[in-house]
Amino acid sequence: MAFGHRRSMAARAAAGLGFLCGTIGLLAGMAARMWRLGPIGWFTGGALLTLLAVFALIDGALAAQHK
Repeated sequence: MAFGHRRSMAARAAAGLGFLCGTIGLLAGMAARMWRLGPIGWFTGGALLTLLAVFALIDGALAAQHK
């Protein structure tokens, strides 16, 4: 397994979960129901997770390139 491959796979999974959380946040905002975290919590959590995943993906790509 390549040096940055495991980090890249984890970053891709985190990005997928981040987009899923953001979608749940948008759906929670459109629904007239009260959700546990609320629409802002889900959307902000998804955005933060996606941003961290993008940084990890860039770091993994740089680590694979330097080897």
